[in-house]
Amino acid sequence: MVLASTNPINIERILVTDLPIVDLKAEKSVVKKLIVKACEEYGFFKVINHGITNETIAKMEESSFDFFAKPVIQKKQASPAYGCRNIGFNGDMGEVEYLMLNATTPSIAHLSDTISNDFRCSVSAYTEAVKKLACEILEVMAEGLGVPDRSFFSSLINHIDSDSILRLNHYPPIINNNKDRDKSSSYNYTKVGFGEHSDPQILTILRSNDVGGLQISPEDGVWIPVTPDPSAFCVNVGDVLEVMTNGRFVSVRHRAMTNSYKSRMSMVYFGAPPMNACIVAPPVLVTPQRPSLFRPFTWADYKKATYSLRLGDTRINLFRTIPHAH
Repeated sequence: MVLASTNPINIERILVTDLPIVDLKAEKSVVKKLIVKACEEYGFFKVINHGITNETIAKMEESSFDFFAKPVIQKKQASPAYGCRNIGFNGDMGEVEYLMLNATTPSIAHLSDTISNDFRCSVSAYTEAVKKLACEILEVMAEGLGVPDRSFFSSLINHIDSDSILRLNHYPPIINNNKDRDKSSSYNYTKVGFGEHSDPQILTILRSNDVGGLQISPEDGVWIPVTPDPSAFCVNVGDVLEVMTNGRFVSVRHRAMTNSYKSRMSMVYFGAPPMNACIVAPPVLVTPQRPSLFRPFTWADYKKATYSLRLGDTRINLFRTIPHAH
C-alpha cells in the first residue's frame, strides 16, 4: 500500500465478501457512492454491465493465447514488446511471460508488421473499449469527489500523448508431477508469477480468464485472493490517482500467483498521463483540514523514479510533503 487510508480497512469483511461489485447500469448516484467508497476502503473493485462486448473480450483473449503458444523464436520477433523474465521483491520471486504495447493508435498500427493483422485488429478494438471504460469510471470518480471538472482525471488518458499501455501477462501452470491429482479441486496457488507491487499509473483495468491468481494486500503481511469473474473487469487505483485525490483513494499492493493446473492470462490496461503532465490534486481536494500530501511532479519524474527502484519499493513517498505515518 502506498499510503495509509484515512478510512481503516475492514480485513474481515474483505475476507468474507470479496471485492465490491459495481453495476455501471445502476442509478448514477449509487454508482458514484459505491466507487468512491471502494477506492477509499479497498483500492480495488469489480465492474459489471461495463458495455464491453463478449466478442471483443473473446477475440482479445484468443489472440493472446495464440501469440503465447508460438515457439519462443517467433515470439522474440516482437521484441522489445515481448519478454520473459523473473520479477520479484525481497525474495518474492516469480516468472511471467508478457507482451507490452503502447496503447495508442499509431503504435497499434505497427503491430501487423511484427505479429499479424488479426492480432492488431483484436488489440485495437479491445484497447479502445477499455480506454472508454477507464475514462467513464474516472469521470464518475471526479463527480463523486465533488471535482467541478468531471474530466479532470480522464482528460489525461484521453490526451493524444497519453503514455497508456496494454500489457498481456501469461502465467503458465506449475508443472505438476502428481498425475492422480483431482483436477476438479481448487487450484494450488504456490508460486508467485508477478511480485508484490503497486501500479504507478492513474487507473488499471484488468480482465483475466476464469483462472484465479490475483491477490491484494490492503495491510502489510495480509494477502487476500480475488475470485476470478470472467463477466467482470477488475479496477484498481494507481499511484498517480492516489496523488491526484490527495490520498483520498489508496493505491494497494498486489501480486499474481500461478497455479498447478491451468494457464492464466491477464489483459491489463494501464491508463497513464502524458510524460510532461503535472500531477497535482484539484483545489477542492486540498483544504486546511487536509493539506496537500504531495509536491507537484510530472509523470516523467515519477516514471523515472519507478524504474530506478526495485519492484515493491514505495516510490510515491519520494514526493510526499508530509511524512508517512507508520
